[in-house]
Amino acid sequence: MVGEWEEWKGGGLPRGCVPCCPGCAPDMASAAEERDRKMAWLEKSLALWKDRREDLRDGPEEQRWGYRDKVCLRAAWLPETGWALGLRRKDGLVAIPECPRHSRRVRNMISWLRHHLPAAENFPLVYYVQAGGQGTLVLKSREDPDLSWMETAPDPGEAAGLEGLWLHRHPGAGRRVFGRGSWRLLWGVPRSRDAQGLVYGPRSFQQVRPSLHLEALERAEAFLSPKPGDGVVDLYCGTGGSLRRWQERGAMALGVEMGGEALECAAVNAPGATLLRGSCAQRLPQMDRWLDPLAPERRLFYANPPRLGLEPEMGPWMGSRGGFVRGAYLSCSSGTLARDLKVLEREGFAVVSLHPYNFFPGTPHVEVLACLHRR
Repeated sequence: MVGEWEEWKGGGLPRGCVPCCPGCAPDMASAAEERDRKMAWLEKSLALWKDRREDLRDGPEEQRWGYRDKVCLRAAWLPETGWALGLRRKDGLVAIPECPRHSRRVRNMISWLRHHLPAAENFPLVYYVQAGGQGTLVLKSREDPDLSWMETAPDPGEAAGLEGLWLHRHPGAGRRVFGRGSWRLLWGVPRSRDAQGLVYGPRSFQQVRPSLHLEALERAEAFLSPKPGDGVVDLYCGTGGSLRRWQERGAMALGVEMGGEALECAAVNAPGATLLRGSCAQRLPQMDRWLDPLAPERRLFYANPPRLGLEPEMGPWMGSRGGFVRGAYLSCSSGTLARDLKVLEREGFAVVSLHPYNFFPGTPHVEVLACLHRR
């Protein structure tokens, strides 16, 4: 990536950028300009806690490019040029075959697909999803397609660095990427490991800038300070990377997650943790029973919800029945974070500090870690 960065930083649009692409800010702001904009947005959206907000943390300048190793791309067949993969706009699809925000592995795999996939009449591809070393072809179909083309296609591992390639038949594919249709491993292995040695699969959620995510987790761990005899309830625990951290400090850990694949991986990544599948609101009775033997000063929580934030039932539960003494909340939406922090304050928590991270360079999005303790 350093060589590519040297080429891109020369000015103007980097090689591979498409001006009308909706994925990045339209004016390709510099790192300093982007920082000022994001801090201004946080000043507005999290105004109630501006005295507790730290400066935006970012990685090295060259890591603003080539950092996306997890993508979800729409696919469209164009008779003149073949397959196009990119992002959807109201007026059609914007193809981004050489997007400089994408990792080299993603760009190589896009090239592999464009050169070797059959035409749409034989292969109704709607999405291509890549999570690190695992790729998925999402077809709008009830029937298995003809896969004879794979017999002559080059090895996607050698050509693109992929580790597993899946086929997902989803007859209702459109607004929703994945559905209840069948999954089939076409090539390679069904699981991969990230830089921390954590197992993940094709549907597993992953943060796109692992170094900054690790920094945020270290900050949360330092604030929560879990120790033997403590219990950490990890809401929306994913594949269990955070669960493993609490266990390494000697604490007991309980994780709640909707995705079955993620929980399968969490069982490998955090053996011994209590795992519950379902929404957090659905699993309140089980969490009550798990917390019951613990004194309030032994109860900690960590939450990393999707963009919609905490479920409405969670704030009151965390403040009353949960009885937690400290908590850390990592959010990808400062709007829903502000809403949830107001609820948690009404339930007896105080916001100690807010730590913004630039997980998504080139976009308007910013991640914020909130540290809370019981008043």
